[in-house]
Amino acid sequence: MPRYEDLAVGEQLPSQTFPVCRGDLIHYAGASGDFNEIHWNERIAVQVGLPNVIAHGMFTMAQAIRIVTDWVGDPAAVVEYGVRFTKPVVVPDDGVGASVEYSGKVGALLGDNKVRVDLTAVSAGRKVLGRAVAVVRVP
Repeated sequence: MPRYEDLAVGEQLPSQTFPVCRGDLIHYAGASGDFNEIHWNERIAVQVGLPNVIAHGMFTMAQAIRIVTDWVGDPAAVVEYGVRFTKPVVVPDDGVGASVEYSGKVGALLGDNKVRVDLTAVSAGRKVLGRAVAVVRVP
C-alpha cells in the first residue's frame, strides 16, 4: 500500500493486461442488466456500423479501476472516478477475444492524503478511454 509522503508525481502504477472474451460480456450483461445486442450479437453490431461485437463501456471502465484498487489495497479508498469513452473494445468470436492494457501514474498530489491517478487503456493499439482519472485517499 502506498503512503502519501512517499509518492511523487509521475510515479507509475503496476500495469495490467486483462483479456476480454464474449463469455465475459455475457456475464457482465447478466450482472448489469445491459443486454444490448451490440455486446453479444455480431450480426446486429455490424448492422449498426460497428466492426464487431464491442465490450460494454462500463465493463472497460471497471477493469481500469482495478489497477488503482490493487495498488492502493482498498476499493473504498477511491473518492472519485470518471472516464470518457473514446473507442470501443472490439471483441471477436475467434477463441481469443481481445485484451486491454491498463496503466496509470500519479498525476497530482492533492493534499489531505488524496492523489490523482491518471489512467490509460489501450486495446488493439488504440486508446479506448480518455480523461480516465481517479482520486484516491492513501494513508
